[in-house]
Amino acid sequence: MIDISPSVMQFLLAFILAAPLIGAAAALLPAPPGLKGKSPEQAVLRHGVTVTAVILAAAIALTLGFDHDTPARFQATTDISWIQALNVRIHLGIDGISLPLLLMTALLFFLCALYSYYKLPQGPSPKAFVALLLVLEAGTLATFAVLDLLLFFLAFEMVLIPMYFLIARWGGAQRQAAAWKFILFTVLGSVVMLLGLLLIGLNSGTFDMVALASDNGRELTHTTQILAVLAIGIGLAVKTPMWPLHSWLPDAHTAAPTVGSVLLAGVLLKMGTYGFVRILLPITPGGMQTFAPYLGAFAAIGIVYGSLACLALARKGNKGDLKRLIAYSSVGHMGFVLLGIATMTPTGVNGALFANIAHGLITGLLFFLVGALKDRYGTADLDTLAGATGAALYGRAPRLGAFLAFAAVASLGLPGLAGFWGEMLALFGAFDPAEGLSRPAFLTYMAIGGLGTLLTAGYLLIVVRRVCMGDPKAKSAAPAALPDIQHYEFAAWTPLVALTVLAGLWPAVLLGLTDPAVQKLLAGGNS
Repeated sequence: MIDISPSVMQFLLAFILAAPLIGAAAALLPAPPGLKGKSPEQAVLRHGVTVTAVILAAAIALTLGFDHDTPARFQATTDISWIQALNVRIHLGIDGISLPLLLMTALLFFLCALYSYYKLPQGPSPKAFVALLLVLEAGTLATFAVLDLLLFFLAFEMVLIPMYFLIARWGGAQRQAAAWKFILFTVLGSVVMLLGLLLIGLNSGTFDMVALASDNGRELTHTTQILAVLAIGIGLAVKTPMWPLHSWLPDAHTAAPTVGSVLLAGVLLKMGTYGFVRILLPITPGGMQTFAPYLGAFAAIGIVYGSLACLALARKGNKGDLKRLIAYSSVGHMGFVLLGIATMTPTGVNGALFANIAHGLITGLLFFLVGALKDRYGTADLDTLAGATGAALYGRAPRLGAFLAFAAVASLGLPGLAGFWGEMLALFGAFDPAEGLSRPAFLTYMAIGGLGTLLTAGYLLIVVRRVCMGDPKAKSAAPAALPDIQHYEFAAWTPLVALTVLAGLWPAVLLGLTDPAVQKLLAGGNS
């Protein structure tokens, strides 16, 4: 920890939220002659890298200045009146729950901007691409830093239009249909969520999330809490996505450009689960306890469903798309996050938050790698990737094959890597759920989740065998030339590899931040 004054911390957080919007506006302006470089396109892409790098540096400074001895306390806070008639305030702040998500978001956007500088997806103006990327960053960062329900909703909705255009204009085949499906599902879910947020605010007299969490639902009747959890939960479940509200996700991932898939999996899905933890658990605990068994059941079904879908796609002859397979794997992995939340225990919620970060790092890396494979082979079809030559990836591009194998074993939850701890803690939480929840039901969910881990290992190892090792029955042939990892790819992927190893070997770094905040959150702000 570095001793940074509260006013500087306050400025850093405000700067992190405002800088992407200022950068997006600047990206649309003509580049100064001295900064154009070889072309205006290069200048605007360099602008995107610079802005995201500055935001990441500010996020790191904020992390270094964060008081790690009191992670349950909101820090770098700003609280000023905005709309007096509705009692809406510009209330910002971070604690041990939101800080890791804020830092991971800043990192992933910087890596995506860096990757795009060298590998811009085909589409219209690079100016529009960079501007949309920065607006998307502003919305995601704000979601993790605002402490007012209406501001949360505005930030939550702010990401929809940029992601829609990134898919629709820079995506691949079927991009228009996938973009429309994404926007329709999320908008409909958000409309229902807004009704729930208004229900809480109007019945309690405030939209302030800190005050509502401290009250712990005492000002809300049980019926109000149930209605609020149902309405808000639907909107959050669509974004997570929870089975059976997940059907927009595989299409969106398959059609999105590489950086779009990375950000969709690494950041946008986390907004849904963060809402469950930040809003529903502390503000409507009675309603959550009523719906927790159902949330756990949907989570358990999602774990197995996602794994079975991936196994079907991985089978030889099924023409499975590797991007689609990784998308379905997200349904399973986010099922563990929802199961941890449904236990309403510190162990389970800490596991959910850890799994959130692990999934962002690992699945972000996987989508980078699949994008690189698609660039090289011209397709993400598994049968084509596996049958291209007997030598497959290990024989043609060994470093790329090693990165893919690493990401796959991290995703299946190998002990010592980040994917292990979150899923294990979620299962531990299901073993002994919160008082008042049915232990036999959660033990069943735990057993189903355990089966899901086996199925996950199965399909990921099949992918590694087929893509990296090739078909042993194929006629041996001298491997055709295939570019191995390029310098910009190495720069974009190595931080994700390093953090996956660090979180796996030293989980206390993350759990030390989240656990005190989770303990206070579940106690209603009274601990």
